[in-house]
Amino acid sequence: MKNKLLSLNIASKTVNLGSHKIALLDKIDLQVHEGEFISLMGPSGSGKSTLLNCIGMLDRFTDGGYTFLGEPVHSMKEKNRSRLYKEYIGFVFQAYHLIDELTVYENIETPLLYKNIKSSERKAMVADMLDRFNIVGKKDLFPMQLSGGQQQLVGIARALIGKPKLILADEPTGNLNSKQSDEIMELFAQLNEEGVTIIQATHSESNAAYGSRIINLLDGKIV
Repeated sequence: MKNKLLSLNIASKTVNLGSHKIALLDKIDLQVHEGEFISLMGPSGSGKSTLLNCIGMLDRFTDGGYTFLGEPVHSMKEKNRSRLYKEYIGFVFQAYHLIDELTVYENIETPLLYKNIKSSERKAMVADMLDRFNIVGKKDLFPMQLSGGQQQLVGIARALIGKPKLILADEPTGNLNSKQSDEIMELFAQLNEEGVTIIQATHSESNAAYGSRIINLLDGKIV
């Protein structure tokens, strides 16, 4: 059996709206093992993005337990959470979230600047990613000069460069045409075969089918 990567134990996320409490996530129990490819499905507002953000430590659960690689995220200081996130998690967003003022090369290099990696090693790692995604010729361009599919490739290269154990993908093909979508999903399937754990949120049945497990969310609950 593969090692357990993360575990959610009756994890909830509530927000206050005036005098009301609204549950964005309601008592989620979830175990994810290394090497899984999980698809989260559900209508808009079902809690998919909130769940990804909380797993990715960009946001916090308000109740319940969350362990990642055996460490209790729910009781950690911000600094330690940030270290875990930078070390082990890569995020791919629907809106790409590239930095407009940076070139493709610089965007991909960004995560490495937080890790004490020597300049020569960074160069080699970025070159490797550019090569892998066939975007060597685009390395000096800015995001505005790329197609949506190319921007998403850069986003994935950036997410992968730190060799994360977990990729979180939030509607990763939401802004792409069907050919670009298929290419991105094939790429995720290949990464998963190489051992990267992937959790994607998607509306698309065909994208969800790439996962080895589909989890349906409705009103913040797993159904």
